Amino acid sequence: MPDLDFWLPKPSIRVAHRRATTAPADRLWEAAGAVRLSDARLLGRLVRWRIPGLGPELAFAEMFRAPPFLVLAEEPGRALVSGLVGRIWTLRRDYPQLSDADEFRAWSTAGSARVLFANWVQEDPTELHAEVRVEPMGAQGRVGIAAVRPLVSAFGHLVGNDGLEAAVRRAEHR
Repeated sequence: MPDLDFWLPKPSIRVAHRRATTAPADRLWEAAGAVRLSDARLLGRLVRWRIPGLGPELAFAEMFRAPPFLVLAEEPGRALVSGLVGRIWTLRRDYPQLSDADEFRAWSTAGSARVLFANWVQEDPTELHAEVRVEPMGAQGRVGIAAVRPLVSAFGHLVGNDGLEAAVRRAEHR
């Protein structure tokens, strides 16, 4: 498991999911990397609504490697940790582009948030994990996060039900 506390130790929102499979870990990771936004039904549509300009055929693995996301850490074939910063509660695409992982760790602009996205495969038993962590910056950031918390509560299950399930199905049917 990647050390998520290194990147974001005290999130105000944390959503974690996992799905077990009988498929080998390498096949599961490969399948997870191939899941497209269109494969994840409602989750894919919600992501495209929040980040305009993403095509339905874009794979989640590609999305997490391109702006507005920044790859923070990667263990090839096993784990990918990405982050973004900004005012995630607005309808505007307000995600400043970061130059490197150190900038993500140091980000403290009031009225914004840091968001961490981690995906990894665990062996014995074989499981696919996904975790999202959010940390608000300042009072305005806390107000903004409070506004999106009900949406996270209502739709957070889609990461497991749509995203991880699509990867597990793909891995098990190869």
